[in-house]
Amino acid sequence: MTLNGTSHRMTAISPTPPSTPRLRMQPTGSRRTLLDGGWWPRSTDPVAELPGLILAIDRLHGPITRLVLNSAGWTDHPRRLSVAGRLLRLGYFTSQPASLLTALVEDSDRVDLLVVPPGTAKRTADAALAMAASSDNRVHAQDILHTVGIPAPAGADHAAQDSWEGEGGHLAVAPRVP
Repeated sequence: MTLNGTSHRMTAISPTPPSTPRLRMQPTGSRRTLLDGGWWPRSTDPVAELPGLILAIDRLHGPITRLVLNSAGWTDHPRRLSVAGRLLRLGYFTSQPASLLTALVEDSDRVDLLVVPPGTAKRTADAALAMAASSDNRVHAQDILHTVGIPAPAGADHAAQDSWEGEGGHLAVAPRVP
């Protein structure tokens, strides 16, 4: 169900069976890091991409009740999605980093995933997914994309860095070795 990028209150139902997501997550029981793993969707259509991801996270962490996504990263913005006989709420926010998806789980837990842009080369995407799923990861989603050479996704929020730069701050630079 696509309404040309408009928000609507109708419940979206995928006309095709859920696909197997390209997902890499930390082993269950690992200590808490910034991210729980990474996901590489095949497209920017949430109705096609999200059902498979939701079912995979359900198996590992329990039933998801809500997803929080960046509003610029998706071609459509359904507010409700029917998956496996239940209704999930979807929230799209400009304040959510484009490279981050947050799944809220029924038991008040949350799962934070790096979102690798769909058109990324396989080798680069694999490197980003591995980094995000590392049990000792301390790197934010947008910084992982930058580290592996993926340009900032459309809608990436640079306001915090721009504010820092505008207030006289500067990014630390390693000293040059002669």
